Amino acid sequence: MTQNGIPTQVLLAPDKFKGTFSAAEVAAALAAGLAATGHRSDPCPVADGGDGTLAALGEALSLEPLQAEVSDPLGRPTAAVFGLGDGVAVVEMASASGLVLVAQAERDPVAASTYGTGELIAAAVEAGAAHVYVAVGGSATTDGGAGAVQALRERGWSASAPPARLTVLSDVRTVFEDAATVFGPQKGASEDQVRVLSERLARVARDYARDPSGVPMTGAAGGLAGGLWAEFAAELASGAVFVLNAVGYDARMRASRAVVTGEGRLDRTSLVGKAVSEVATRARQAGVPCHAVVGSNGLEPFDTRILDLQLVLEATTLAEIEAAGAQIGELITSENDRGR
Repeated sequence: MTQNGIPTQVLLAPDKFKGTFSAAEVAAALAAGLAATGHRSDPCPVADGGDGTLAALGEALSLEPLQAEVSDPLGRPTAAVFGLGDGVAVVEMASASGLVLVAQAERDPVAASTYGTGELIAAAVEAGAAHVYVAVGGSATTDGGAGAVQALRERGWSASAPPARLTVLSDVRTVFEDAATVFGPQKGASEDQVRVLSERLARVARDYARDPSGVPMTGAAGGLAGGLWAEFAAELASGAVFVLNAVGYDARMRASRAVVTGEGRLDRTSLVGKAVSEVATRARQAGVPCHAVVGSNGLEPFDTRILDLQLVLEATTLAEIEAAGAQIGELITSENDRGR
């Protein structure tokens, strides 16, 4: 709908607040706040290859959720979910090899394996997928994808003739050999363990059908992206770009008066590869105002200007997110009253 030729609805395109709220929960709270100020909204939860990617793509790709029993990062059985559509599947490696599956006291960054992710990919192909999208955020692993490659090889996959097309969806451009240094400490690795993991990555790279070293994005998920690229010719793609294209973000954004995005923490890492950055950049290029509601804001004013965010509000509960939506709604109302 439009008023005087200006769209009246507001597009809500938040990512998850990691460990707190799903993107859908954030969008719903924002919608409630905007509704309280008389504004219609278009909820459009997004993701960038991390956990939540399957949920963001479910409707757009007509995916049916299916379950498979696989190995968790420490080799224990766990139930993991993947989405299956018309010859297409979406696998979140975090559901099989994610850090959320390992309690703080159990974390072992050296032993953690991606074997279960290989099992989950195989299950998706066995269910009928000819093209599997692997969302690689939230891993507990730094095995260079060796576990996943082993699991797939044991099920008949080969470098020369993989039975399905693979696309890795990532939010980082880290190269394979830097995976331990960049991500190891987040997974509980000590300085000595980072050194051990880096040496292991170098050995793994030499054993693959092609060397992933130096290739952007191959370091995602502790090198899982590189392993799938090296052994099974997986395509490496920006998760944020893929998700936004799949959900029709551009058309929905141009049909909106403004965009509201968000994530758990806004900081310099948000500027490249993250959903918030892609949402804001596209809005800026189209001349559509973009606001952000975040759990915490660690961006300097200059960095905020890079994303051209009009208003950045902090909110840590659903009630606060709803109130932030109302505040943005009041701002939009005042702009309309001024004839903007």
